[in-house]
Amino acid sequence: MAAISTLRNLGPASETAFLRAGIGTAEEILEMGADAAYARLLAAGERPHFIGFYVLHMAVQGRPWSDCKGEEKAALRVRFDALKARHHDGGVSRIESELDALGVGLRR
Repeated sequence: MAAISTLRNLGPASETAFLRAGIGTAEEILEMGADAAYARLLAAGERPHFIGFYVLHMAVQGRPWSDCKGEEKAALRVRFDALKARHHDGGVSRIESELDALGVGLRR
């Protein structure tokens, strides 16, 4: 069983977050896939962050995080937004939520 930090792009902070979410090994992440693993992070109370989401996707594929570009990155943003909507209660008002979606909302 390999430590989570053995996956490309994932370090000690990611490993700690996954451990809090009940995921203890790199193999568990690879088996469940990036979307399910990220959903577990959100369910455990981690704040959603798009960069962390696509970094995880690249890690599962064994690719550097900087490979995520263009159409691939845009498609991952759609998936991230859907996961965030299902698994994270940000506790913000509707107007704050709309402004955040436009990229001008609260800074987190």
